[in-house]
Amino acid sequence: MDASHLVPTIDIAHPDDEMLAALDLACRDHGFFLLSGHGLDDLIAATWDRARAFFEAPRDCKVAVMRDADNPLGYYDRELTKRKRDSKEVFDFVDPVAERSAVHNRWPVEVGATVGFQRGMAEFFDAFSKLAERTTALVHAALGLGADDVAEFRGDRTNSSVRLNHYPVGDPVPVDERDGLRELGETALGYHTDPGVLTLLLQDGTGGLQAQAADGTWVDIAPLPDTIVVNLADAMQVWSNDRYRAAVHRVVSMTATDRLSIPYFLNPQPDALIQPIAALAPTPRYRPFTWRSYMQARTDDNYLDLGADDTQITDYRLVDA
Repeated sequence: MDASHLVPTIDIAHPDDEMLAALDLACRDHGFFLLSGHGLDDLIAATWDRARAFFEAPRDCKVAVMRDADNPLGYYDRELTKRKRDSKEVFDFVDPVAERSAVHNRWPVEVGATVGFQRGMAEFFDAFSKLAERTTALVHAALGLGADDVAEFRGDRTNSSVRLNHYPVGDPVPVDERDGLRELGETALGYHTDPGVLTLLLQDGTGGLQAQAADGTWVDIAPLPDTIVVNLADAMQVWSNDRYRAAVHRVVSMTATDRLSIPYFLNPQPDALIQPIAALAPTPRYRPFTWRSYMQARTDDNYLDLGADDTQITDYRLVDA
């Protein structure tokens, strides 16, 4: 279903009341909107080139920075969503200037087209961290929040991350490595919500991203040149006490050509207590929970099949809400 009329484009350089009203409606229904006026076109073009170069590198270059149970960063090609294996390969990294980056970030050996990869990704992370802060302020403005709430209920770049996604046609795992793996899902990426505050997403022109509207229908988030996709995440839904929806989304399987996307995941501070904002919640619908424990549960769900459904914010919903 074409949802172009349901997904507003917000000029972040010149937002007005009409745009904020459209943002508010979209966030109440499906949690998606688009950003224009960001001024990052050249950086984005260079980042696409570097992402493509990484995924086209020989497999031994990628598996040399393979993610494992002790470190969820680096390359991976067998992630689970809703206990089904995704048809994608990814590369994850955190804020290159944060203290934990020296321990956890894994960078590929730079040869050929990948020269400049680490430097370029650091530039991308810095620019999108600043844009994520401005975007969060837009959402706060649409919610009518005051300065105190804006200062407390925000994201933290040092706890955020970037992911490079490659969706091939078919199985991303070589045939000789598939023994014992879970079966692929019906879609390239199963339906889910992101756990943090909001996500800034670059998608190429291939298409395939879909959002679930409040009425349960699936709508296409069609690629629009020079825009950045924004989707709300779990913490924002809890903070807004269900006024806004964490975006339920999926990616359909690739049948004719592959697809690249690059999300920046804005997350709360590591020790944040996630709970409804008092000004928006005369009757809270969620009990407080720590971001650290919630994110650990979500990471565990993605890495291994734990024999149960993924951890969700509904697990923290109050019975009488």
